[in-house]
Amino acid sequence: MPQAIATAAILVVAIVSCLIISIDVFIVLMAVFMVLALWELHVDFATLGLRIPFVTLSICSLVTIFATYYAKWHAVAMASGITVSLLLTVICATLSSTISYRTMQAVEKKLDGSNRSSYEHTLFTNMSVSLFVVLYIPLLASCIVLALTNTKYAVAHAMLLVFLPALSDTGGLFAGAWLGKHKLSPRISPKKSVEGLIGSMLFAIIGAYAIIAGFYGSSWFNFWWMPLVMGISSGIVGTFGDLCASMLKRDIGIKDMGHLLKGHGGVLDRVDSILLCGPVLLVLLQLAHF
Repeated sequence: MPQAIATAAILVVAIVSCLIISIDVFIVLMAVFMVLALWELHVDFATLGLRIPFVTLSICSLVTIFATYYAKWHAVAMASGITVSLLLTVICATLSSTISYRTMQAVEKKLDGSNRSSYEHTLFTNMSVSLFVVLYIPLLASCIVLALTNTKYAVAHAMLLVFLPALSDTGGLFAGAWLGKHKLSPRISPKKSVEGLIGSMLFAIIGAYAIIAGFYGSSWFNFWWMPLVMGISSGIVGTFGDLCASMLKRDIGIKDMGHLLKGHGGVLDRVDSILLCGPVLLVLLQLAHF
């Protein structure tokens, strides 16, 4: 627990410091975390014998993130970057599997039908997993970046996008530990409870009202219901993101995505709910015209 608290404090200080300096520094911090998350998935999938083109994914993701923020047409840059990333990822995943296949041929001299069938299955699986990674990390991260463009409230947006899911996780942890009796999804995550979900929504609602009241001035009164919707959405979607990550870890056969953050597991263990909440909060912010 002391390690977890210390790590959380360091992360909060790092994020707030970047936002105080400039949004550009915050974008760089996001890019670093994104590459670390890609590396964790690269290592995790390798335990199952699956290969994702880490270098290609990292380069494409970085280009997409920075293009989304700095290009004149932000949404167009995001869509173009993700499209190119998908195409290059398919090509690189295919080449990687083909090279592995030819290496196997050279060693064994001859492949029988079962081996060839196994190769085709591995090729399809590698391609599917690689495409999933593109949609899971750079696409969702780009939605967060897109919410920081064309607005004078970029810092406030960043705090909503990062801290609402984090508050949701915290509320779910405390409410679930103290009051949790009714299991939410015992097969996927035995520790998740209905009471924890309610706590997640309450913490996120309080955080949304605090951030919006502190940064948006009196203009937010015209959308007094928006923090409520944001909090409820963050609680539900954040919990869903945690369940998705738990299911993924269960399928891979690991406890944590990585070990980079002491007391918290890996980077993905901390940002999974943030990534899933990104598109939802982006839409809500656009609706409120903040």
